[in-house]
Amino acid sequence: MKRTRILLVSICILGITFGSAQELKPIQLPPPQTDIGKPLMQVLKLRQSNRSFDSKPLPLQELSNLLWAADGINRPESGKRTAPSAMNWQEVDIYVALPEAFYLYEPKTHSLTPVVAQDLRGATGRQGFVKDAPLNLVYVSDFARMKNASEEDKKLWGGADVGFIAQNVYLYCASQGLAVVVRGMVDRPSLAEALKLRPDQRVMLAQTVGYPK
Repeated sequence: MKRTRILLVSICILGITFGSAQELKPIQLPPPQTDIGKPLMQVLKLRQSNRSFDSKPLPLQELSNLLWAADGINRPESGKRTAPSAMNWQEVDIYVALPEAFYLYEPKTHSLTPVVAQDLRGATGRQGFVKDAPLNLVYVSDFARMKNASEEDKKLWGGADVGFIAQNVYLYCASQGLAVVVRGMVDRPSLAEALKLRPDQRVMLAQTVGYPK
């Protein structure tokens, strides 16, 4: 009888866990607002890193604008992006850590696809502020998309392409008065395991965004 009760409890727990994961649905982001922001020279003057963040969540429209600025499609006829990529490989994926879950940004549909139904913000870096900041971006290079590239070139161009995206985020945040910092202190093996990445997917950098504290 005792074993039966334990089994039933275990089934219930598994059912709750599975159900909560199943409840997460893709998030369709609103169209980006492309007519906002400060002039470029002012934005460059304001660009800086900040490591103090308010925990207040970013509105969905702000998240939409930010992700489109980072690496969204700005030329629908060709599918090309706001950030350049070598050979147009478009090998960098942006993973989005929010309080409720980890998502993958899909530029083609301008939407977020659930990856892990768990708050893993703290797993995106070793600094104390990352677990409470409203948004952490994780940049993952998919080396499988970099056809005919040597291992050295994959690392070189993968890093360069991530840098372009991170700078786009910096400039958007400077324009909108958001706090931001790009980070290299990441436990890459643990984070890759949490995100269920393949061996040829490489966690490159992370970036924290939020309102200044």
